[in-house]
Amino acid sequence: MRKGGTVVCAGIHMSDIPSFPYALLWGERRLVSVANLTRQDAVDFLAVAALAGIKPHVTTYPLTEANRALDDLRAGRLDGAAVLIP
Repeated sequence: MRKGGTVVCAGIHMSDIPSFPYALLWGERRLVSVANLTRQDAVDFLAVAALAGIKPHVTTYPLTEANRALDDLRAGRLDGAAVLIP
């Protein structure tokens, strides 16, 4: 991230933040979390993320395989988000 940038963690369930060199915090970078978001906050964020070229990592599961999705999540087999599809 560029100097002066902010990373906002706004998930209900997230993986642990990996360790990184302390020097990466220099340059007025910020890491913050948000506990309460509105639906409009998410809509606004997704519009900005698309403009920035951010590509999410998504693994889809049929709704009937929700337990497998949970197992994969618990076992750390997911890279990104799990999405259940009806």
